[in-house]
Amino acid sequence: MVVAAKWHLHNRELDKKGLPRTAAKWQAKMYCSLPLRLMSRAFGWMADRKVPKPARPMVYGLYSNTFGVKMEEAAAADFKEYKSLGEFFTRPLKEDARPIDPKTCFVSPCDGRILHFGAANSNLIEQVKGVSYSLEAFLGPPSWCKKDATDMVEKVKKKPSPDSVLYQCVIYLAPGDYHRFHSPALWKPELRRHFSGELLSVSPKIAGWIPGLFCLNERAVYIGKWKHGFFSYTAVGATNVGSVEIFMDEKLKTNKCRKKKTFDELELPNDKYLEKGELVGQFRMGSTIVLIFEAPKEFKFNLFPGQRVKVGEKLGTFEGIEEQEETPEEVKRVIESLCDSEVTAL
Repeated sequence: MVVAAKWHLHNRELDKKGLPRTAAKWQAKMYCSLPLRLMSRAFGWMADRKVPKPARPMVYGLYSNTFGVKMEEAAAADFKEYKSLGEFFTRPLKEDARPIDPKTCFVSPCDGRILHFGAANSNLIEQVKGVSYSLEAFLGPPSWCKKDATDMVEKVKKKPSPDSVLYQCVIYLAPGDYHRFHSPALWKPELRRHFSGELLSVSPKIAGWIPGLFCLNERAVYIGKWKHGFFSYTAVGATNVGSVEIFMDEKLKTNKCRKKKTFDELELPNDKYLEKGELVGQFRMGSTIVLIFEAPKEFKFNLFPGQRVKVGEKLGTFEGIEEQEETPEEVKRVIESLCDSEVTAL
């Protein structure tokens, strides 16, 4: 009765202020106290067990029917080809199943549903409509920044100009989606931060209920540059995600026992670039990709909340600016010029 009364009072206060009904601190604390990491590790172990070949069509068929898996897109459409649930979750697609749009420099990194997108104008940015998270808590301290700026958004940006804007895009991968994720642009990852946080569900309902969910959860944050300035790419862990694998980063180990320090940091090789459409990694179940990037103010998303997107589809356009056809070598020179300008500024 007491718990129900507290919940009712909390919701009534939010209703008075015209705010969405989110979890109170005590509710979020109770949710975080559930043994979700243990459950996820157990699920990861189970997903790696070999399924008897005669049982595979029944097991994977049931899963496909439940979550709407499109097996006609898979490189191997025969259920018997997949030795375990883990292999089935991370199944590759046919080579021509996800064409990469050649007319834009910025495409969808994964299959999924758009949770939120737009400009990140302050230190608090939206994870879904009306529910926010802290930019600094999500990315970690801006140790790469040498500028004398007090605002986190300005610290993040590589081009301190009113014509340069910080944007974000959040894409949720459901259990039936293609679980591999790709690079949305040609960019240079320079730093990886692994936050060994919680493994809360990242479903749209929970994302709309728990403020700061993405800052609580385990995540691998890759920070670097693209031709328009700052670029970050984050794979967020979730309940029953057996692990997050990043193919260029073999040292990353997720879904392990939580560490005392906030995050581990790793500098990436100076000559490492990711091409547009290049395979980056995979989730061992559905989860979320968060992109936070800098671009000219003319950039506009061609999206709506809840929209379904696929790898390689255009996410936005530069209104009034014609995108020049540049070779990868030309784009890399532009990115390197950003590095040189930072050194000169020091």
